[in-house]
Amino acid sequence: MSRSRSATTVAALASLPVLPLGWYAGLQAHPAWIPAAYFGYLLVVIAIPGTMLWRRLTGGTGWFAVDAVLGTLFGLACEVVLYPLGRWLDIPQIALVLPALALGLFLALPRVRRRDQPTPWWAVAGVMLSVGVVAAWFVRVGSRLIPLDGPAALRPNSDSPFQLSLAAELTHHFPPQVPYVAGEPLTYHWMAYNHIASAHWITGIELDVLTQRVVPFAFLLLTTLGAAAVGMVLTGRAVAAPIAAGLTVLAGDLAPWSWAVTHTLYHDNPLSMGQMISPTQAFSTVIMLPLIAVTALLLRREPPQSKRRLAGLFGVAAILITVLSISKATALPVYAAGIAAAWVYLTVKARRLNLRALVLGLLVGATYTVNFLFVLRGARHGIELEPGETFRSMLAGMLVGIDPSVRSGPVVLGIVAGAVLIGWLMPGLGALLIRRRLPRDPMVVMLLAGLVGAIGAASVLYHFSQAQVFFARTAFVYGILLAAWGLSSLERRQYFAVVPAVALGVGAIYLGRARTDGLIRDCRDTACLERLFAEPLAVALIVVAGGVVVLGIMIRGSRRTWAVLAVAALLGLTVAPTVTSLRRLALPPQTTYDSIAPGGIEAARFIRRQSGPNDLIATNIHCHKPTGPRCHSGSFWIPGYAERRVLVQGWAYTAKANDVHTSTEALYGPFWDQEKLRLNDEAFTAPTRKGLDTLRTQYGVHWLLADERVDAVPDQLGRLAELRFRSGTVRVYQLYPPRTQQPSAETP
Repeated sequence: MSRSRSATTVAALASLPVLPLGWYAGLQAHPAWIPAAYFGYLLVVIAIPGTMLWRRLTGGTGWFAVDAVLGTLFGLACEVVLYPLGRWLDIPQIALVLPALALGLFLALPRVRRRDQPTPWWAVAGVMLSVGVVAAWFVRVGSRLIPLDGPAALRPNSDSPFQLSLAAELTHHFPPQVPYVAGEPLTYHWMAYNHIASAHWITGIELDVLTQRVVPFAFLLLTTLGAAAVGMVLTGRAVAAPIAAGLTVLAGDLAPWSWAVTHTLYHDNPLSMGQMISPTQAFSTVIMLPLIAVTALLLRREPPQSKRRLAGLFGVAAILITVLSISKATALPVYAAGIAAAWVYLTVKARRLNLRALVLGLLVGATYTVNFLFVLRGARHGIELEPGETFRSMLAGMLVGIDPSVRSGPVVLGIVAGAVLIGWLMPGLGALLIRRRLPRDPMVVMLLAGLVGAIGAASVLYHFSQAQVFFARTAFVYGILLAAWGLSSLERRQYFAVVPAVALGVGAIYLGRARTDGLIRDCRDTACLERLFAEPLAVALIVVAGGVVVLGIMIRGSRRTWAVLAVAALLGLTVAPTVTSLRRLALPPQTTYDSIAPGGIEAARFIRRQSGPNDLIATNIHCHKPTGPRCHSGSFWIPGYAERRVLVQGWAYTAKANDVHTSTEALYGPFWDQEKLRLNDEAFTAPTRKGLDTLRTQYGVHWLLADERVDAVPDQLGRLAELRFRSGTVRVYQLYPPRTQQPSAETP
């Protein structure tokens, strides 16, 4: 090894400690064994076996560092495919066989002789800089969004307990049911919870810590590293790694108004509330990245590609597509749009049927069909075709509190829709700068079609909880890869123009947002609303246009230089929301009341210690708010902390509840089995021996968890069931079979 190469290797290795140090810093609030246990698990069970499998099956990418990252992501896919089999066979630690399987396959398959290129030290250091930003964000913001202990832990919104309950369900059961309405099949995507459950069984870390701290942080870091790796695969240049990682961390959407900065609908990058409270979305992004990479390896036909390597590539793609199909409903359709466009492009260009893209398309169609029929069971969960309703709903959310007599009008709606669409599509401008390495490279077409298709779906579909926006969140990584690819195609001297242009965009959006000092609710006419919505966007765009002209005149560059300035400045407009979130999103979204009963977490964990995984709980808790004129049926925390199914707690977020047209119907509608609910509730209001026996024998209920805030617990219940635990406002009773009187011995 030459002295210069040795020096660059040492420089690259010197920046690598940022990853473990950032990992421990982000989880510093927890005992040291927790980050150590998960880090060791990820390394030994997932990263090393996954890398071995990736290199043998795909032949590698030509960079060991890239293969290590993509192999880790592929290892996650292998783990979550394997876990359901282990759970079904009652071997939940089955992921421990992955190292042995990987070693066996590694030794059995012949090595593809391909010389790896070294990754420059500055590329590694640049990626580690983004990793450090993620760690700092998590310390400052991410770790504070969902409290795990103290009084604040009793006041979550409905999403966090929902995610925890599903993680608990997959920890103990397969096939899964809705854990808070026992007996209902779970028509929801559950691959992310396989990873959480597997990690829980092997590391011993509590599910709430995994679901709401460790795993989200790991997914943030893996997304950053994965984007860097895929950027290098697409471009063939090491400079793409720090650019892609930096854009993944810092880019976002346009958000030209000050009140939109903290709104979850306007933060679609990994550093956002939407990613933190949705493991399914974060996991689907992690799995999408190696799928894009293996798609590039397949469709580009880069040599050498023997039949064995081709089979390995399709095998890896099949595993990733299968996992993606059961990870997030919005993920696979975005990839499908991209692969369909790539197939058309390659077929037209070559004037013959492209079989590789066709096989990928058939894999997508088959897995989506199986997913729709057997996982979702045909449930549409309230998704409807309503073009433009996404933007009307966003506008309505921003107009809360305004005088009803003030009409927003079509102009305001057009401004909002335009700003949101521009922000979503902005990263795609990077395609204007791309210089392809290979003739007829289909990956630009694939990424652009996926991005545009996703934005189209988010614009024409509608769900009462804005679930359609996850199409745009899925497409975020497509846009980032296009932007990174374009910026990576520049000549070295052109980067001196990129830095001031990006700074111009950042400054412009901040200047525009500063024009929204007025409050919407203070407006008394439509003209006021139009000014408040239009002025910030107009100011930002005018400043960018003027600044680009000034920079272009100063630099006196070619037409390509002018294009570089314009694209870089417009990308800079999307950086500001994420940077601002470091300051604005530090406070968690809490309710004003205890949605979890005081003492409820301790009571649920008591049941977990004293019961088996098939024991069933009945409760009088059905509403997110314990008292009030209406019942918000989004209460899910008991199965999350008890890790046991509940006969009926809440019933929101189920297929039957979601098969409506409005959020009011979905969240406040009645339970569909009133007889079961009546029998359940009478156990806490007017208990009888017959009623309790019916709960035990017909439904399998072994435990009763009562919250005194809902109903005063009658003394009769204590005579019919045994009081086992009491804490705060919660009482826990255990049901036993009725005692049978022994017959007296007959006298001779």
